[in-house]
Amino acid sequence: MVGKLIMVRLNNIYSPLKFFVYTIINILIAYTSFGICRLVFFISNLDYFPNIESNNVLDIINGAIVFDTAGIIYINILYILLMLIPLPCRERKLWQNISKFIFIVTNTIALILNFIDVVYFRYTNRRTTASVFSEFDREDNIVKIIGNEMLNNYILVIIGIIMIIVLYKAYRNPIKGNVINKENFLTKSAFIYYLTSTFIFIATIPFCIAGIRGGFAHSTRPITIGNANKYVNSPIETAIVLNTPFSIIRTIGKTTYENPNYFNNGEIIKYYSPIHSPKNNEFKKLNVVIIILESMGQEYIDYGYAPYIKRLQDKGLSFKYSFSNGRKSIDGMPSILSSIPMFIEPYFVTHYATNNVSSIAKELNKYGYRSAFFHGAPNGSMGFQAFAKTSGWQEYYGMDEYNNDKDFDGMWAIWDEPFMQFFANKLSEFKEPFVASIFTASSHHPFKIPNEYKDIYKEEEHPIHKCVRYTDNALKKFFDTVEKQEWSKNTLFVITADHTNASLHKEYLTDVGLYRIPIIFYKPNEEIKGDSNKIAQQIDIMPTILDYLNYPEEYLAFGKNLFEDNPNENWCINYNNGIYQFYEGDYIIQFDGEKPIALYNYKTDSLLKDNLLGKVDTQDMMLNKCKAIIQDYILRMTNDNLVLGNKNN
Repeated sequence: MVGKLIMVRLNNIYSPLKFFVYTIINILIAYTSFGICRLVFFISNLDYFPNIESNNVLDIINGAIVFDTAGIIYINILYILLMLIPLPCRERKLWQNISKFIFIVTNTIALILNFIDVVYFRYTNRRTTASVFSEFDREDNIVKIIGNEMLNNYILVIIGIIMIIVLYKAYRNPIKGNVINKENFLTKSAFIYYLTSTFIFIATIPFCIAGIRGGFAHSTRPITIGNANKYVNSPIETAIVLNTPFSIIRTIGKTTYENPNYFNNGEIIKYYSPIHSPKNNEFKKLNVVIIILESMGQEYIDYGYAPYIKRLQDKGLSFKYSFSNGRKSIDGMPSILSSIPMFIEPYFVTHYATNNVSSIAKELNKYGYRSAFFHGAPNGSMGFQAFAKTSGWQEYYGMDEYNNDKDFDGMWAIWDEPFMQFFANKLSEFKEPFVASIFTASSHHPFKIPNEYKDIYKEEEHPIHKCVRYTDNALKKFFDTVEKQEWSKNTLFVITADHTNASLHKEYLTDVGLYRIPIIFYKPNEEIKGDSNKIAQQIDIMPTILDYLNYPEEYLAFGKNLFEDNPNENWCINYNNGIYQFYEGDYIIQFDGEKPIALYNYKTDSLLKDNLLGKVDTQDMMLNKCKAIIQDYILRMTNDNLVLGNKNN
């Protein structure tokens, strides 16, 4: 009797560890299932991936592990909860049978979804997303289609069935029968049981969260399908890195672009075209440096918090009415560097983020430019590295390349001043011509500055103001460094911001003011000057740069050329919580996708109090152009037509 009681107590003590180990074993079985599915997918569609290089295989494998981890945790989160919940009821046979049933069912569904994409990928060239449910919800013959495909691909069906059987047989059950009864569990060892179980349960939570987010770093956002671009050389290869369960789960509830059918496709061009034609002038191979300042709203410049940027506005060409196309950092990078505005949701998090896209770098790479993107955050943060790679930037310099964690701000990135000096010094090593961009980080929540500046930049009306002053000074020191270099005389600098931040002045708290950012073109020792009354936006930067260089090819960019003197090309568009805002001339019209809801003269009515809807002659023309831009954007996004020569443009 004593021996039996001792065994029960020992079982109570070690049972939590046993459950944890068996959970890990079964999760590894799920990893194996995902890996085999990916191998079958790759072999079956090998012809679609002709450009995979041996030196990229490890990147693909690394990416596959990251996305499989997220997908496996998503589909097994209930199973993990049932196995690790710190209660003795989990040691009942019925409980374990239910846990096994949930594991087998969810992972079988995942296996089937992965196998479906082995075939369906050939029609879409991408992993299936949640939009598939709306795409086929009206198809009466869907069962017949699936049946025919199963017959045509019977070998895959057989492999899938075998894998499901193996999944069932390989599952490890931590108990046989009921381990604990009520009488024996009421012993002193119960305390150790609960303590150990609770510790394991709590310790598992951060690992699950990190797995879903794609890492432990504070700056890491939950990974989306767009992050797969980080691990591949071309957008189509993201299908190897991704898995179908992850792609579906991460796009459930995401708004899918649908053709609004405002016009027949041929009518859109009457109002708008994103195709830019070359000039016949000689191509000027100038260096291009694009500086994206975190959260640097025009308000901070106008109210004296950024005096050096104000000097740059006076020295270069700036725009009295200049706007961002989005409200987040992940909106700014595609808008500025690829002329892709944010409509409905950030491009990074849509399932079109694997589209083939261009950028100022990809266009200039064709003519011998060296291209590099700099961001002082941990590599992979915000999805910037993935987008830089897929949009054609040849090199990426992040926190890893900086390689000095002493300058890390403890939250987001390397402090702006040392990282901008790193940027300046690297550019001085580059062979000309080059195109480079930097995305700063210090003017950001939690609004900290380096200790050595705390007595210089005091707290002001808002905590961000001292950070703005610090970044402004870092920018000044950057130019102090580079303007001593000969290459700077042959360089076009563009200074802008990703979005605005905390605003205190009422004219910057309106639907217009919330998008007011600086856009400055500056070339040392050259007459690119003035304060233009023309409307400027982030998506205008790419076409304006290419025009200034006399770029010799036709290309696609949703923005306009700011150097072109055309009264019909004086507009801006952004998306504001379900509303499209279209600016043209003196007016802004707000459009909910179906009807206009307001129209203001934003130049004379800065607080947008006087709704002029129905009272302005140009209202219909403004609305038609707005609709044409929206429809053209959606059609190109959904058909992967964001680059000339890519399907039908």
